[in-house]
Amino acid sequence: MAKIRFLDTFAKNIPKMNKAIFLDRDGVINKELGDYVYRLKDLEIIAGVIDSLVELKARGYLLIVITNQSGIAKKIYGHQEVQAIHNSIAKSLEAKGVEIAAFYYCPHHPDYSNCLCRKPGSVMVEKAMARFNIDPSVSYFIGDRDRDVEAGEAAGVKGVKIESNTGLQPLLDLL
Repeated sequence: MAKIRFLDTFAKNIPKMNKAIFLDRDGVINKELGDYVYRLKDLEIIAGVIDSLVELKARGYLLIVITNQSGIAKKIYGHQEVQAIHNSIAKSLEAKGVEIAAFYYCPHHPDYSNCLCRKPGSVMVEKAMARFNIDPSVSYFIGDRDRDVEAGEAAGVKGVKIESNTGLQPLLDLL
């Protein structure tokens, strides 16, 4: 009997796992310009994305942004510009009641430095999964490049590739 009570107590103390939507940034949340999006004047949220994120949040998903920002390694822009863009996106979403749980970005580029975090590597996804106790079997990575899908799938998350700058509405019925 003592063993059963111990196991019941132990099971009650295990934290519930979360489900998440991992999102690439440029081309999925904001318009991809073909060049780097690092100036606030160039930031444009894709039509319908905020409403889709409201719906995903209502379904109980944590929303996490995972993005490569190699312009930092190339010295085109710095960490401050990336933070300003992320703060602006977060503020736009918060106005509609949507919170991004975290923004993860890789500042590296293979021509300038080596790293483990750059997509298609899965380190950023794995860090978020550990931090937020995410169950990969009920989570998705939505991106507009093969490397986004590969990063998610390498971490055990279902990868979903969309066309750049099209919005998330068509996916809502699939998730």
